Amino acid sequence: MGETPRYIGLDLGGTNIKWSVVERSGPDGWHTLDRGQVKTDRAGEDAGIVGQLCALAAEVRDGISDGPVLTCGVAVPGLYVPETGVVTFLTNVPGDWSATPTGRPIEQATGLPTALINDARAFGLGELRFGAGKDVESFIGLTLGTGVGGVVALGNEVLQGYNGQAGELGHQTIEPDGPWCGCGNRGCMESFTRADQVAATCGTKSPREAVEKARAGDRRCIDGLAEIGRYLGIGISNAVTVLTPERVILGGGWSSAGEFLTVPIKAEMDRRVLIDSGDRTDVVIAELGTWAGAIGAAVHGAEQAARNGRIELAT
Repeated sequence: MGETPRYIGLDLGGTNIKWSVVERSGPDGWHTLDRGQVKTDRAGEDAGIVGQLCALAAEVRDGISDGPVLTCGVAVPGLYVPETGVVTFLTNVPGDWSATPTGRPIEQATGLPTALINDARAFGLGELRFGAGKDVESFIGLTLGTGVGGVVALGNEVLQGYNGQAGELGHQTIEPDGPWCGCGNRGCMESFTRADQVAATCGTKSPREAVEKARAGDRRCIDGLAEIGRYLGIGISNAVTVLTPERVILGGGWSSAGEFLTVPIKAEMDRRVLIDSGDRTDVVIAELGTWAGAIGAAVHGAEQAARNGRIELAT
């Protein structure tokens, strides 16, 4: 029997680029073999960052000596054209990302079939194959960070939709005349629950500080996170009513708030999910932490290449 193939994943963030190496060994399924991160070269803007992705992918590929490397997947925090690998919009990453070739340069630099995926969808795919979603057929997920990303998994697959844009749960309107959102709409769930709103509501410099103070018993932070959880619960209730998922998975930088969020979210679901009982949908914290995007990107690169007939995956 030959050596087991490897698959690379990169997760582009405004501060760091995370990478992972995974394998799929037949009935045993997916496994993570290695991972790491480097600082994003923000000074290079879009052209420099694409060059950094190319160099990092090649470096990770060259560092794998115990099996062939077949594909690369790249998670990006924005919009792209799947067929061409051109990024059309990114958030929190410097540069003009209105029409930036990204997938093809990485493929040319590495010789590996390369596919892009939105970072929230990559998070969901990682949790679906490796983490908190691996034992259910359907879930919705939220990534809590600077903004609020979303993902929908149905029938053991992550729903991609047109140009990979399906699942933007953070941009559903929950208050028609609410605050402006970065997407241009008013009253999106994200506009109530993004990182700066968490800090403002809790009177802290960051969501991380809010979580730390809540754990220490600070009443304003406890109540503030409960208010944020209520707004999340309204949006989640909408999605649960429409999709009836088995599970809700919370990930991202300040999902570590844990029960400070899950308890008010469940309370809001009890109030609002009336057509079907919200009791059967549990709310959990993601298992892969900050590595879910890189791991999910690696899986996406492999599965997309298999769909296109460029590789065969072990079954």
